[in-house]
Amino acid sequence: MSLQDVEARSEAEFKASVLGAYERGERAVSVPRLHRLAEFYDVPVDQLLPAADGELVVEAVGVKPPAWLPGQKVVIDLVAMVDAVGPEVELIRRYLGIIQVKRQDFNGRVLTIRQDDLQALAAILATSVDDAAPRLAEMGLLRSVNSS
Repeated sequence: MSLQDVEARSEAEFKASVLGAYERGERAVSVPRLHRLAEFYDVPVDQLLPAADGELVVEAVGVKPPAWLPGQKVVIDLVAMVDAVGPEVELIRRYLGIIQVKRQDFNGRVLTIRQDDLQALAAILATSVDDAAPRLAEMGLLRSVNSS
């Protein structure tokens, strides 16, 4: 989407010239304005900020980042688990309950999955260990990479 498209679609809330000045670093953006821009683009605010090394991270507008990337911890979103549906969900729910009891981990929001737990979840999902986390992500059960 061009800067002119943004200006048109936002009904001139965001002027193309001002957006260009933000991009070039010629003009500072306020936090409320940055938040509103993120809402307009439907992306997290941090996607509009430069990375730690100063490079701007640009992602396709409207494309959600993956919930899980290889090498990351597998973190189950227990809040999302409440609304989950599917043939394996009840078994997963029961297995996660066993993990919580074993660890005495009842914070109620997330549960980090260890490698041996992932093997059991892979068996429940009838998939390989390597495919278990992506499958859980497809089911909407993983805490998103960008969640805090």
